[in-house]
Amino acid sequence: MNGAARGVPEATAATAAGMATAKAVARPSVTVAPSARPGPVASPGQSRIPGEAVPESSDGLGGLGPLFAPRGIAVIGASRDPAKLGAALARSVAGFPGYVALVNARDPEPASGIYGSVEEAAEHGPVDLALVCLPARVCADAVAEAAKAGARAAVVYGGGFAEAGADGERYQRELADVVERTGIRLLGPNTSGFLAPGGGLTASFVPGAADVPSGRVAVVAASGGVNHALAFLLSEAGYGVSLAVGLGNGVDVTAADVLEHLAGDPQTGAVALHIESVADGRRLTGAVARLAAIRPVVALVVGRHDVGAFAASHTGALATSWRTTRAALAQAGAVLVDDERELVDAVGALSLVRLPAAADSGVGVVTAQAGPGLLLLDDLRGRRAAVPELTADTRRALAEVLPPLTYQANPVDTGRPGPGFGAVLDTVAADPAVDLIAGYALHEPAAFDLVEAVDTAGYSVPLLLGVGGAGDAVRRVRRALLERGVPVAGDPHGLAAMTAALLADARARHRATAWSTRAGAPRVAMAVEPGPGPWDEDQAKTILDRLDVPTMPRRAFADRAAAHRALAELPGPVAVKLLDAAVLHKTEIGGVRLGVRTPAELDAALDAIEEAARRVTVASGGGAEGRSGAGGDGAPVRLAAVIEEAATRVAVAGGGAADGRSAAVPVGPSDGLAAVGEGGMPMPAGTPARPALAAEGAVAAEDDHGPTAVDGDQAPQGPPAPRNESSTGGAGGKHTEAEGEAEAEVTPTQAPQVLVESMAPAGVDLVVGARRDPVFGPVVLVGLGGTTAEALADVSIRLAPLTPTEAATMPADLAGCALLDGWRGGPVLDRAALGEVTAALGDLLAAHPALAEIEINPLRITAHGLVALDAVCIAAGAAEMAQEEGGD
Repeated sequence: MNGAARGVPEATAATAAGMATAKAVARPSVTVAPSARPGPVASPGQSRIPGEAVPESSDGLGGLGPLFAPRGIAVIGASRDPAKLGAALARSVAGFPGYVALVNARDPEPASGIYGSVEEAAEHGPVDLALVCLPARVCADAVAEAAKAGARAAVVYGGGFAEAGADGERYQRELADVVERTGIRLLGPNTSGFLAPGGGLTASFVPGAADVPSGRVAVVAASGGVNHALAFLLSEAGYGVSLAVGLGNGVDVTAADVLEHLAGDPQTGAVALHIESVADGRRLTGAVARLAAIRPVVALVVGRHDVGAFAASHTGALATSWRTTRAALAQAGAVLVDDERELVDAVGALSLVRLPAAADSGVGVVTAQAGPGLLLLDDLRGRRAAVPELTADTRRALAEVLPPLTYQANPVDTGRPGPGFGAVLDTVAADPAVDLIAGYALHEPAAFDLVEAVDTAGYSVPLLLGVGGAGDAVRRVRRALLERGVPVAGDPHGLAAMTAALLADARARHRATAWSTRAGAPRVAMAVEPGPGPWDEDQAKTILDRLDVPTMPRRAFADRAAAHRALAELPGPVAVKLLDAAVLHKTEIGGVRLGVRTPAELDAALDAIEEAARRVTVASGGGAEGRSGAGGDGAPVRLAAVIEEAATRVAVAGGGAADGRSAAVPVGPSDGLAAVGEGGMPMPAGTPARPALAAEGAVAAEDDHGPTAVDGDQAPQGPPAPRNESSTGGAGGKHTEAEGEAEAEVTPTQAPQVLVESMAPAGVDLVVGARRDPVFGPVVLVGLGGTTAEALADVSIRLAPLTPTEAATMPADLAGCALLDGWRGGPVLDRAALGEVTAALGDLLAAHPALAEIEINPLRITAHGLVALDAVCIAAGAAEMAQEEGGD
């Protein structure tokens, strides 16, 4: 920014004073040097997604140079009233070293630098950026005038747009039209602006914003208020900011735009990202992935709890689905945090130090006080950090410098610290299992000088420190450590947050390298054609058969004679189910009978299912076949809520529906899949049981196949039978009686009425599926199956398509992952096989836009491998209708 005012005397600042402005107060500068200690970072230009380069415009700054680094500024709506927004902005930009013009159409004074129009102001100096401080109804015209005068960027500060009702929505559309017509870049509306301290530009009306020092952290926040809150916290922590942007309503400039700009900014060492809502999920994750390959991104996503109504009034946009957004950002390489304090600690540390890419870096913990050290260790364990035991050689070396009663295996307790503290750091750093040190000490100047210990130590791994205490002396110590490139926190929790952030960033880059060979196109796109739908369970399982997903032997039929032949041919006992593409949850209507062994039990089951089908037909006002909605309007019957809805209901109401499922409305676009199937693990204690079915034969329990309905020793004990034999062979998994040897077509018109299927061995149930998220597109989900998944919301989500290797890592995200590794003698999950299934579902959805969701629930882990017990496919149009009707 070198634009001196052309043709305007230096009285510009004095003129601003006449408009109730004042010269900018000199701002303190904090120099945060890059770490002098080893802390490798990703090579510049390294792309997280092969073949994708960081986009740049001709200005080399991602197209936002005129916004964040203008040669000159015009304040439109400058006022003589010091309480008004225009006067506050004039005061804020008075210290800008480039050209500053004030515009007031009703009260111009050209001799004092107050012009009647932007066009007139532009005759005296370059106007790249227009700061608009006007009522909403006239902002579009003001931005259009500025663009006509040559401005290439604008900030609209005021509210009264989409967040304020119909008139505001119209004003926002008018702004968008101006942007599209003129090409001007627009920040806002409804924002408090941005800070660029390194360039002397405070484009904010918030008091104190000009005092934020320059630093190496950039802030990209959905909210102007959060932007300033983070900037102030970073300032207090000693980091400062390179750029701090509040997006407001985001009519033009989005988070993705600013992230792409920051990829070309050498003054930024790390980025703090705050998300409330997302319009284009794939664009955002692409920008995060490209930036994270160059410099760290730390993300805080709002919306864990029900904040949707407030969010809508805040920016005019509903809160984005919290779970899916976090999963997508983590997959793109961002480090996730839970609150603003952790965000400051994490991004501050990463602006100074970055570990080499690694799957599991080891942490050496050194503490001068045992109590805080226990807090630190406990926090690190909760974050799944590896704190390895030190080698015998390391412990012998520590014993030479530490008292004998201190703990020295890791963590290392120094006792009251002394001059040997630096030697302890060196010794722990030299251990082969340690990749970074997290150290904590109270400020005890009479015992030792922590800064001197850091200066004299020759440690070979990055160092993070927590320094406890109060007062100016402590602040000087923390500042001195920052100047030496050592991230510093004020308490054990902050130190744990910094440590976890470095570990998460290293893991993310390791994953990016491991999964860099991504398929150019979905692997099953040409192999499977699902057809137009709707699909009943047998047809959905036929799709799974073609994807090589194991299913149990089954027969689909339309008459009793065929049913009895199936009972004789299939390994028993069997499940008997209603086949209707419109009924996704058959147990709720009495459409499932389990543990059927004899012809008499089969006849009783068929009678009950036929009665259930008649009840559905009467309730829907039409025939069962071809229905796609409970009311006959085309929407599927979706009687179970998605996982996150259930979690919301449990948290808020403390209970659920009679079947343990939820009917809560999600904050934003749903994270879950269509619904969580027919089955699952035992219901949590206290959950009301499903209503008993008044019918002869076995009564359906928690899933369609599980051993809860039959004695364990009577369930099949062998592996699932081969799926590609004929229906007369007694083992085939996907043929109807009528079709014989011919492969079943996946078309809705051939759907039989009833399914007879061998019941599965005992095991642990998962839910696995893919759905088309309205913001992020195709996503896949893996979680614990049945009502457990709904109540606990213990799921892992990824964007699709993805590789089987990447999908195989998803179970590690689950809180209940121990259940998948032989818990109490149970079966062990084949993660590679699960990765293949999950990736195949994601590929199928990505390859077929007409398919909205495909879900397997349960996908059972057995001693002989995975087997799909129930499957649901939903067409895009039907899913939309279900959403409109209040489905998930």
